[in-house]
Amino acid sequence: MPSAAAVTTPLRRGAAAAAAAVARARGPASARALSAWAQVEMGPPDAILGITEAFRRDTDPRKMNLGVGAYRTDEGKPYVLSAVKKAEAALLAQNLDKEYLPITGLAKFTAAAAELAYGADSPALGRLATTQSISGTGALRIGGAFLARFRGSQPTVYLPTPTWGNHAAVFRDSGLKIGSYRYYDPATGGLNLGAMLEDLRALPKGSIVLLHACAHNPTGVDPTPAQWREIQSAVEEGQHLAFFDMAYQGFATGDADRDAAALRAFVAAGQTPVVLAQSFAKNMGLYGERVGTFSIVGGDAAERDRLLSQLKILVRPMYSNPSIHGARIAAEVLTNAPLRSEWLGEVRLMADRIIGMRAALRSRLEQLGSARSWAHITDQIGMFCYTGLKPEQVDRLARDFHIYLTRDGRVSMAGISSTNVGYLAEAIHAVTKD
Repeated sequence: MPSAAAVTTPLRRGAAAAAAAVARARGPASARALSAWAQVEMGPPDAILGITEAFRRDTDPRKMNLGVGAYRTDEGKPYVLSAVKKAEAALLAQNLDKEYLPITGLAKFTAAAAELAYGADSPALGRLATTQSISGTGALRIGGAFLARFRGSQPTVYLPTPTWGNHAAVFRDSGLKIGSYRYYDPATGGLNLGAMLEDLRALPKGSIVLLHACAHNPTGVDPTPAQWREIQSAVEEGQHLAFFDMAYQGFATGDADRDAAALRAFVAAGQTPVVLAQSFAKNMGLYGERVGTFSIVGGDAAERDRLLSQLKILVRPMYSNPSIHGARIAAEVLTNAPLRSEWLGEVRLMADRIIGMRAALRSRLEQLGSARSWAHITDQIGMFCYTGLKPEQVDRLARDFHIYLTRDGRVSMAGISSTNVGYLAEAIHAVTKD
C-alpha cells in the first residue's frame, strides 16, 4: 500500500496547479489582489543614496560627489587609519574567538570610550551607565527608546533647525514626538544665538534638547565657548535634559578634548540630566564596523546600576548583543598608548586637511571676484559646509558641472581635493554670480 505522503503529494500538486490556473483566468488584477502586500506603497528614495547613484551613472571625468559623509584622502580614496590597521593586525595574531558579547558590549571598549568622551579624570565615570551601540545611529535609537519609556507619556525631543536628516526619523520611530528650536542663521552663515536662546527658554520645563557636541551636521556651525556657556545656562534654567550627539570627537578641531568641552562642562556643572550618543565611524574610520556607545550620567553608583539594568532590557529584544570586531579594534587603539598617540595624530591630520580645503575653496572664490562673502566657509568647522546655495543652484551644479551635493547646499568637505578645489570654486562662482 502506498504511504500517505505518496498519496497526498500528487493531490497537493494538483490543487496548486488548479489554483494557479484560476489566478491566470482571473487576470493580473486578481493576482495582485491576492497579494498580502498590495497596500504597501513605494517609499521615497534616500537623499544621500540618490546623490551617490547619480554620481555613479555620470561618466564625466570631472564629476565630484560632495554628498557622502565619509573621509577621503587628497586622492579621493577611502582611508583606513594606520593605527586601526596595526590594532587589527595585533588582534588577528591573538587568534581570538567569536563568542557573544554581553548585552552592553565589550567592557574594555565602553570604559575607554567613556574616558575619551567625559575625560579620564571625570567623577562621572563611576556613575555612568554605558552600553555599546550600533554606531551613532544605534546609540540615538537606544536613547530615544529609553526616554520614550522613562521620560513621561510620549515626550518631545527638540532638534536644532536644521539638523542631521536622520535625527527626526530615529526619534520618531523610538516613540518620541519631534519639536525644534532655531539654530542656523542663513543671513550670516553662522549661529543664530539670540533666537536659539529664546526658543530654549520658551520650551516646556524638563524638555529633551538635542545638542551636537561638535562639528554640527549639516551646517558646520559650532558655538564658541562663551556661547556654549549661555546655551548651558538656558538649558539649566529650563531644567531640560541635554541629549548630546557626538559623532566627530577629534575630527572637528583635531583636538579630542576640545571637541568634548561642551559635554564635559554640562556634566561638571551637574545641573541638568545628560545622555550621550557617541560614534567612532568618522574619527576612527570604522564606518562599516558600526562602533558606538550610548551613556547616561547617573546620580550615584546605585542609580547607575538601575539605569544599566533598563538599558539591558531595551537592547535585548532590539538586537540582543552588539558586534565584537570593531569594538575590539577601537578598544585596542584607545588603550594601547603608542596606538592611541598615533591615532590622535592621524585624526589631527584628517581635520587639518579638511580645514585646508576650506581655506583653499574660500580663497579661490574670492580670487574669482565673487561679490558674495564666503567667510562662512572657514568660520564653519568639521566635515560639512553649509554653503548657502539654493536648490536650483545645486541642480545646476549637477546638470552643468557634474558636481553632486544635497539640495540644501550642504557640501562634504572630504570630497574636495587639491586637484578639484579650483574646478569646484569656478562652478560655484558660475551658478552664484547672477
